[in-house]
Amino acid sequence: MVNIFKQWRSLPVEAQVRAVTRVRILAICFAVCWACNVSAGQDKHFHTSGTGGTPCPEAHYLAEVVRKLPHDPDAFTEGLIYHHGIFVESTGLYGKSTLRVVEPETGRVLKVVPLKDSLFAEGIAVSGDRIAQLTWKAEKGLVYDALNLRQVDTFSYQGEGWGLTCTGQALVMSNGTDILRFIDPVTKRTVRTVEVSSAAGKVFFLNELEFVMGEVFANVWGKDLIARISPETGRVTGWIHLDGLVKGMKRSRSINVFNGIAWDEKNERLFVAIKKWPFIYEIRLIQQKP
Repeated sequence: MVNIFKQWRSLPVEAQVRAVTRVRILAICFAVCWACNVSAGQDKHFHTSGTGGTPCPEAHYLAEVVRKLPHDPDAFTEGLIYHHGIFVESTGLYGKSTLRVVEPETGRVLKVVPLKDSLFAEGIAVSGDRIAQLTWKAEKGLVYDALNLRQVDTFSYQGEGWGLTCTGQALVMSNGTDILRFIDPVTKRTVRTVEVSSAAGKVFFLNELEFVMGEVFANVWGKDLIARISPETGRVTGWIHLDGLVKGMKRSRSINVFNGIAWDEKNERLFVAIKKWPFIYEIRLIQQKP
């Protein structure tokens, strides 16, 4: 050890600096790789193939159909949640907007609450014993009793309303931009915002939202994609590719867009919906090699 120290002291200052710099770089690389492996290990509820873990920083997943559930083909789906064994669905369009309860196995609509013709329904979320529903351009949210769908309150916000979910502590709202707004579920005041970005830059057109195992899942309007987003940083951690679900099937790219994500937390099942489509899909995620 003494000899090593003497050799070190005999090196020029520039060589000592370069050596220290290299050690620091190696230490940082080791820390980053370790963090990526830890993150990958936490994603245990989804099937992975190839690498055995989530690549850092963004993973890619294919969606595999577990089963197809019947769905009202006239429902212009804007929001979907799985709550106590049933689907609660928000359907849009002026004069046709509703909040409805749907039996998953049959697609049978058990109850319908129509909205005023002047309102275009958007995303929904359950918070406690209440269901909150956004509207598109009216800057108005509706609050229902989750047991009987009786409207009990309203709230206001600025700008358009698109997607909505609940983390347990806050409502998370999208408005079609790259911004996610975190809202106090009681006061309905915005407590913070995050900008959503990926390795390619900002991610716009964030639509229907769902909180899944600590991440916000967001449909990207007009694309067969779901972004997996860190609610703390707004960083996209992965992409779910949905195009394989409808490959070879005739659909309108302007109408039959993916816009509905529901998570059955108890049984760890993930569902996705399409506007005006005869099926809701239960899917399994298969991670792809980087």
